[in-house]
Amino acid sequence: MVSTTTEWRSEPSPAWPSVAVPDVVITGDRYHSRDFLAAECRGMWSKVWLLLGRSDQMPEPGDYQVEEVGHESIIMSRQGDGTVRSFYNVCQHRGSRLTFAAEGSAAQFVCPYHGWRYDNDGTLVHVQDVEDFSGNPCDDLRLVELQTEEFAGFVWVTMNDEAGTLRDYLGPLYDEWSAYQVDTWPRVTALTANVACNWKVIQDNFCESYHLPSVHPQLMDTHEESYRHTDFQMSEQGHNRMVMLGAMPSMTQYGDDPPLPQGLQDRLTAWNLAPDDFVDRPFEVRAALQQQMRKLGPDRGHTHYENLRDLQLTDAHHYNLFPNCSLTFNADGLLMQRMRPHATDPERCVFDHWYYAFTPAADQGGVADRATNIRLDGVHAEHQVFEYGDRPMGLIPDQDISITQGQQLGMRSRGFSKAVLAGQESRVAWFHHVIDEYIAGRRPANLNPATPNSAIQGS
Repeated sequence: MVSTTTEWRSEPSPAWPSVAVPDVVITGDRYHSRDFLAAECRGMWSKVWLLLGRSDQMPEPGDYQVEEVGHESIIMSRQGDGTVRSFYNVCQHRGSRLTFAAEGSAAQFVCPYHGWRYDNDGTLVHVQDVEDFSGNPCDDLRLVELQTEEFAGFVWVTMNDEAGTLRDYLGPLYDEWSAYQVDTWPRVTALTANVACNWKVIQDNFCESYHLPSVHPQLMDTHEESYRHTDFQMSEQGHNRMVMLGAMPSMTQYGDDPPLPQGLQDRLTAWNLAPDDFVDRPFEVRAALQQQMRKLGPDRGHTHYENLRDLQLTDAHHYNLFPNCSLTFNADGLLMQRMRPHATDPERCVFDHWYYAFTPAADQGGVADRATNIRLDGVHAEHQVFEYGDRPMGLIPDQDISITQGQQLGMRSRGFSKAVLAGQESRVAWFHHVIDEYIAGRRPANLNPATPNSAIQGS
C-alpha cells in the first residue's frame, strides 16, 4: 500500500513559502450580514487586484468590455497604442452609468442622460450647453481611471491607487500560471449564473477537497482525492494551491488492486498506448502518460509542454486566487470559476464557469485535446447568462452549486454557531483570515489600521 505522496512524485512541486494558518472564527453572519458585505467592499474588494476582462476579446483600438464587481461597474477599453485602460463606468456630471453594454467598440462613450462625451482614454471632450457652466467642465473633469495590467491573456484592475504590481500580488502563482501559455487558448465554455448564496460559500467549497468523495464520487476513477496524498500550500499574498494526483485510480477507494477505469483507457488510447498493457498495473498509467506526452506532444502542437513539469502533465493543479477565482489547470485546459458579490444582497452572487482549452495549429486538425477529441475552431464560445436552475451547467458545477445553495440556507439558523474545520480545510481558514486582515486594515501593508472585525459583525 502506498503511504506517502512523495513516492508518486516524478519531481517535487516548487515549494511555496511556509505560511502559518492562524485560528479564525467563521460564523454564519459572514454570509448574510449586510454590514459584513459593506466592510468587504470598503476594506477588501477596493484593495486587491481583480481578474476582469479577456485580452483577445478586445483586439482593436476602441474595443471595450464592461464588468460588474458588487456595486461598481468598470469599463476596460483598448487604446490606440495597444494598451488597455480602465475607468469607472460613471459620468462625472451627475453620476449616470455611461454604458449598459457588456462589450462593444466605441471611440467615445456618450452619457445617455445629458450627452456628455468622453474619448475612450477618459478625456471629457463635449459638454452640452457648455456656456451655461461657470467654467468649461472639459478643462477639469475626466473619467476616473483604475490601475490596469494585462497578464496570461486577461485584463486585471485594482481600485487601490497605491497597489503594488500585479506580479507582486500573484506571488508564486505568477510563474506557475505563465508556464501554461493560456493567453492564446479560446474560451470553449462561457456560463454565468446568478446564484442564491454568498460568494464566499462557493469559494470555500473550492478551497477544500474534503467534499470530493461525497459530492464528486466520479472523480475517484481518475484522481486520488485523499488529503494523505495531496499537497496543500498557502501563499502570503492570500492565494493557495492544491496538487492532486491524477491519471490514476483512487488508492483510498480501491486500495492496491484497482480496476483500469474507462477514462484512463481512453486517455491511454489517445496517446497511442495500449490499455491492455495496463489492466493489471493501473498505477503505472500516470508515469507512462507523462513519458508519452513528452514524446508525442511537440509533434501534435503541444509546444507548451516544454514549460511544464511532469506533474503538470497529469496531476490536477488547483489554485484559489484571492479573493474570488478558482483555477484548475491540466496540461491542455484551464477551468476558471469566478465569484462576484451581488451589489446589495449578501445572500446572492454571480458565478462564472469558464473553460479555456489548448487549440493546436491548423495542420493538427483543430483537435484541442486528443484525450477527449474536442474539436475547436479557436473562437470563443457564446457567453450565456441565466438564473441558476434554469439550465444545467455541467455535472461538476451543478454538483457544487446545488451544495452551496443548500449550505446558504443554514447560515441564518440558530442551530449553527461556527464552522468546525479539519486540517485539510486549512485553505478555508487561510481564505477567511486574509479577508479579516483586509477588513481590519492590515493588508495591504501600506494601509493604516481601520475598523476592527468586532465592529462589523451582525446584520
